[in-house]
Amino acid sequence: MEQANREGKEIKIYGMSCQHCVNHVTKILEKFPSVEQVQVSLADSKATFTWEPSQVNLEDVQKEIEEGGYSLEPLAVELEPENPDDLEQIKPGNSARDVEQKESEETKGESSIIDPKLQFRITGMTCANCALTIEKGLRNLPGVKSAAVNFASEKLTVEADPKVFKDEDLLAKIKDLGYSAQSADEGKQQFKVSGMTCANCALAIEKKLKGNSGVYSVAVNLASETVTVEFDSSAVTLQEIFDQVRDAGYTPIENPDENQDDRTALRQRNWLFFSAILSLPIMPLMFLPMSRPIMYSMLILATIVQFTAGWTFYRGAYHALKNRSANMDVLVALGITAAYGYSLMTTIHMFIPAVFFEGPNFFDTSALLITFVRFGKYLEAKAKGRAGQALKKLLELQADKAHLWVDGVVKEVSASDLKIGDITLVKSGERIPLDGEIIEGQASIDESMLTGESIPIDKSVGDQVIGATINRSGSIKVRTTKTGKDTVLSGIIRMVEDAQGVKPPIQRLADVISNYFVPTVVGLSLLTFVIWYVIFQSTFVFAFTAAIAVLVIACPCALGLATPTAIMVGSGVGLNRGILFKTAAVLEGIAKLQAIGFDKTGTLTKGTPEVTDIVAYGDFTEKDILRIAAAGENPSIHPLAQAVVAKSKLEELKIENVENYREEAGYGVTCSYQGKTLLIGNFKLMDLQGVDIGESEQDFRRLAESGRTTSFIALDGKVIGLIALADVIKESTIEAIKRLHNLGLKTFMITGDNKKVANVVGEQVGIDEVIAEILPQDKISIIKKYQDQGYKVAMVGDGINDAPALAQADIGIAIGSGTDVAKETGDVVLVRNDLLDVERAIRLGRKTLGKIKQNLFWALIYNVIGIPIAAGVLYPITGELLPPEWAGLAMAFSSVSVVTSSILLRRFDRQLEG
Repeated sequence: MEQANREGKEIKIYGMSCQHCVNHVTKILEKFPSVEQVQVSLADSKATFTWEPSQVNLEDVQKEIEEGGYSLEPLAVELEPENPDDLEQIKPGNSARDVEQKESEETKGESSIIDPKLQFRITGMTCANCALTIEKGLRNLPGVKSAAVNFASEKLTVEADPKVFKDEDLLAKIKDLGYSAQSADEGKQQFKVSGMTCANCALAIEKKLKGNSGVYSVAVNLASETVTVEFDSSAVTLQEIFDQVRDAGYTPIENPDENQDDRTALRQRNWLFFSAILSLPIMPLMFLPMSRPIMYSMLILATIVQFTAGWTFYRGAYHALKNRSANMDVLVALGITAAYGYSLMTTIHMFIPAVFFEGPNFFDTSALLITFVRFGKYLEAKAKGRAGQALKKLLELQADKAHLWVDGVVKEVSASDLKIGDITLVKSGERIPLDGEIIEGQASIDESMLTGESIPIDKSVGDQVIGATINRSGSIKVRTTKTGKDTVLSGIIRMVEDAQGVKPPIQRLADVISNYFVPTVVGLSLLTFVIWYVIFQSTFVFAFTAAIAVLVIACPCALGLATPTAIMVGSGVGLNRGILFKTAAVLEGIAKLQAIGFDKTGTLTKGTPEVTDIVAYGDFTEKDILRIAAAGENPSIHPLAQAVVAKSKLEELKIENVENYREEAGYGVTCSYQGKTLLIGNFKLMDLQGVDIGESEQDFRRLAESGRTTSFIALDGKVIGLIALADVIKESTIEAIKRLHNLGLKTFMITGDNKKVANVVGEQVGIDEVIAEILPQDKISIIKKYQDQGYKVAMVGDGINDAPALAQADIGIAIGSGTDVAKETGDVVLVRNDLLDVERAIRLGRKTLGKIKQNLFWALIYNVIGIPIAAGVLYPITGELLPPEWAGLAMAFSSVSVVTSSILLRRFDRQLEG
């Protein structure tokens, strides 16, 4: 009987984009009683199963599937084009534009709520839809205000009420959705490491740490001497990671201070002075007749230099070889050991003729070689410090002290001791200690450290202020709303450090070369010796000198520094302009863009309506129409009504009171103005009230067809004027689109607005393609369409509403972030609400990538040319070999030249001003 009631069922399911989605839908369906033999097809967007209809309600199935992030209806719903009457409605309340604007306003409202932001690392996602599934699944959790998942970086950002929200509930929910998560703070660390000398050192640390179970990723930045590691804290601890770094022969610095780089340069300088003082006397001694006192003096001086200033190279070589790798220390150690060892044997032979052999000594070569390499390391440390200067300057901006206001008494405290809710007094000329809200007074705030904009911004009660910005005039009281790592400045610093701590794809080339570099150089050194000594039958000393020169002229350091130093300087230049790159890969990726998409509302346009046209009839002037319209609209809270009032206030017009105010959705406003009936609305309102629109109809249709939201203004039964509003384009939009076209990029706009309005905006700004009447979830498919055509695509949006599209794009650009920098989902965050920064970011990316390629070229060409010269290819022409000590100096300067080349990128900052 039971079997007789079972039926086969097929339902369409839209929104699936990967096998993980298939598994998720299967799991949802199998939860229902009597549902069996579930088969979900990704290709056909459908599910088939057997069930008993009496036990399961199809509406419940639909609800569960929709909560999982999918739909039983096609997602790409095409909205019907609006007719002119729909365009005429001043307050429709349900148009695509209003919905988009309403969503934007709601989101902005939410972002101002001061709740802790938590970050988690998500594993198991396979497509952008997985990110949407997690977001949707978390929204119903108690205490969760918002949840945003960045599919590209596998990061979840949650804004929640700490009184209600529990981490355990969130982790359990994510697990139930079919993914796994852990705290991002817990599983990601960045720390300094000392003792690295070249690219192979960085690779040795990476190789060592990646061998640990539980370590997801490791990136070592040679230029900034930092290690960024992501790991499963339940499988491996940070202390165990530190132990692994020590075992590899390097020293992790657990609590670095801001002067660490300066102390490194100072230490290198001191070793340079020490080795130079002992090495330089050896040179004149080489030209004196060799007597016992002179030989003893040279032996003692060279030995001290060899095993003090030169000991670092032996220690580095030992650890490198122990870990089955080879680095610059191996080459230098081989070179100085060969020179010193040969000299030691010939010196011993001079005193004990029966031992070893007769020959010249190279004490000056080994000692000067150590001195010159130390000199190069000192210059390199100084240059690397300058490369990271932008971030260092930002760290220096943090306020040390604050004036705490308690019951009318002001006392000076450390800014780090402030808590949320504390009130501080900030006088003219002082830095605002931490992020907060003005509760008393007004001031002009210099936010140039955040936006790059030098003109101060006037702020008063209720406005948000950012820690480290400067109060240029006025005195204000500020209630602290964010502390520690939640502040805007901390978010920017963390973002820049992350960008500098991750390797871009182009670095892989240098890593591959570095893996084979040292063994190849050692082989070339031996080959050089064999060719000169065996084939050309030159003296042993001649062949030996050439072999040592080959060892010490080769430079893997320049290869290791080529990319990270350019990334450090490039990201620093962006930081100064309010352009923040979340990873180094983004700096490279943005340079390769071919198409760029824009959200309309709030991105190309200002996002808020403004009065654009006023038409007056009869004896009335435009100011009369504006004053009367403002009086009628003043009681309304609708954004369009408030735009009319704002325009009136801007014109300094007096706003009069009205009586009998009534607002009718879909029609407009009726009220009594100076004893006369005032109507503000569309065709339907005029028709309902029996008003003859006469000559105004033609003007009305002209304005409506140009994308304006237009209203009749009728007083005492007669149309006296028209007022039109629109979401106007930003001042910089047209110029920005023009510049992007000049860079060779294709542009397109994606909007939920109606086609007529969208096309008007598209024509005004000169955009290549307009895609209108698109629901937010369908923006992903538009991005995919361009990617399927072979384009590298960027998407520009507000970073919150457009999160899925930003995640799907090759590069997501969040614009106008302001104080929400730390929570943005874009790969690039533009702090200022200026579209020209999109073009500047792309130009900066291209310039940085060009500098990386230039650095890699010179690093490679130096070795390609330098090694043959050291081997003696020019000897038949010049009659001279390159002395090993000068080869060592050339090696040192090759690293310095690459770092200096990167520093020159700072001059590009001036070219971004236009």
